[in-house]
Amino acid sequence: MSIPPDIAMPTPNPPDPIIKPNRKFAWQVAPTLVTSFKYAWAGFTYAFVTQRNFRIHTVIGPMAISLGLLLHLKMVEVAVIALTAGLVLALELLNTAIESVVDLTVKQTYHEFAKIAKDCAAGAVLVSAITSVIVAGSLLLPPLLALLGQVMQQSTY
Repeated sequence: MSIPPDIAMPTPNPPDPIIKPNRKFAWQVAPTLVTSFKYAWAGFTYAFVTQRNFRIHTVIGPMAISLGLLLHLKMVEVAVIALTAGLVLALELLNTAIESVVDLTVKQTYHEFAKIAKDCAAGAVLVSAITSVIVAGSLLLPPLLALLGQVMQQSTY
């Protein structure tokens, strides 16, 4: 997947703040709902292209949801898995935003507050990812183990 040309990629020493030709004033409110969705999609695409962990979560979340559907979990259980997977993705996006703003602010110099901000943002993702694994595991393991037991029982005959 490549980055659309209208999404500017940060460079080690950008000459100016990241400004896209068609979005000169990033501080302005999007004039339409469609424009808002385009900006949101640009952020999602940027995170997908540049953040390895975001790509991992975009694969694992749908896999867990699909497994829940294949195991015929109750819809509320599948919804809980989807919510926790979505929370992980949302926090990954926030983590990427925080890291970008911190990097822009400190301009590649070390500052203890920058480290704290980035570490805390990453910690939030970690907490949500661990929670997501616990939730998915608690909902998916019992039917998986039951299925495995049935397969093992049939293979002994």
